[in-house]
Amino acid sequence: MVELMFAKCGGLIPAIAQDAVTGDVLMLAYMNADAWQQTVATGLATYYSRSRQELWVKGRTSGHVQKVREIYIDCDRDTVLLKVEQVGGAACHTGHRSCFHLRLDGSGVTVVGQPVFDPKEVYGK
Repeated sequence: MVELMFAKCGGLIPAIAQDAVTGDVLMLAYMNADAWQQTVATGLATYYSRSRQELWVKGRTSGHVQKVREIYIDCDRDTVLLKVEQVGGAACHTGHRSCFHLRLDGSGVTVVGQPVFDPKEVYGK
């Protein structure tokens, strides 16, 4: 397996998820060595939750999993780019397709697009 520079980054490296077909940036999360190994082994995007301090398979609760189609590693081996098939259409826990759904413009922040699902129905919050 390819050696990534986890130690250089305090044990966590950024992982960018990008739609494999459209090229849309869906989200940024972090991986530790275990999340990296699980992602490569299973083909499902697995990240490390900094708030819960545990691994999480993207979409395990919502059903909106990310099937990894290609993996790119940057030149410093401290960031990964996952080209994914976003099952169900939403990458963001708010129900939006992308976590980058807030656009800054002259009048402040505008929400771009409509949620694919209602997070209250999925997460109960």
